[in-house]
Amino acid sequence: MKKQSHKTLWAQVVKTGIIKSNLVPMIAGLMLALYTYQSSFIDNIWNIVFACLGTAAVIAAAGAFNNIYDRDIDAIMARTKVRPTVTGAIPIKQVLTAAILLLLIGLVLLYLASPLASFLGFLGVFLYVVPYTMWTKRYTIWNTEVGSISGAMPPLIGWAAVGPDIWHPACWALFLIMVIWQMPHFYAIAIRKKEDYAAAKIPMLPVVKGSKRTYIQTNFYLILLVLSSFLFLPLSVGLTLVSFVLGLIWLGLSLFGTRKMEINDWANKMFIFSLVHMIGIYYTVIIYASFGLLFDAY
Repeated sequence: MKKQSHKTLWAQVVKTGIIKSNLVPMIAGLMLALYTYQSSFIDNIWNIVFACLGTAAVIAAAGAFNNIYDRDIDAIMARTKVRPTVTGAIPIKQVLTAAILLLLIGLVLLYLASPLASFLGFLGVFLYVVPYTMWTKRYTIWNTEVGSISGAMPPLIGWAAVGPDIWHPACWALFLIMVIWQMPHFYAIAIRKKEDYAAAKIPMLPVVKGSKRTYIQTNFYLILLVLSSFLFLPLSVGLTLVSFVLGLIWLGLSLFGTRKMEINDWANKMFIFSLVHMIGIYYTVIIYASFGLLFDAY
């Protein structure tokens, strides 16, 4: 087996893939707040820089804390047993030190953007590490729901970094879409990796309740996802329609896809479209807000 570089090992520890994917909704929240309140991008440039760097740091910290605590179950699952915290390629003390430093640096950077952004960053890490990683992930089928709250913090952080408050319906549309999106997304992963989760005794919904219950619950959340699109309505009919149509397509894929597919094929299609949905929604928000700011400037 080819020896991994030190950089690659640390990328696994802090979960750089998760950092990158979570920065997209954070930037969407930030840009939409700038557009909603007609704030200048240039005037807020340092808040934007602090928000991006701070969010990346706190997500990295959360990933490192998660890897430390989960190394016993990670050692059992095929896709996680090669993580540096499992193999010992990086000493646990080093990972813990890095996690603490990343958390502190991230919170300071977010505080420089706004105190509320820093609080939301801390809340996201706390919810991910304590209620999710240390408790519900190992003991209840509702672990995905609990974990989804911390996973949906990035758009709130982005909005809080440049906006005066986080109570605008569009802000909560970004948050709720991110919360609800995670259930169909992670249920699909859980079906695909059902044997891994079962071996590690992680009570994911398909492991404990089976594929039929997972299918029903997936469709329930997809209906909520479609309905959540209307939270964009006070701000933009266009964003509402994009969110509504993408949600409707995903629901249709789920409802009618099982008639022609085995459950694993269905899960693969659902997982792939979950990525299409997320990219479609949040990149549309970023583009919409960016063009809105540009045109308003002229």
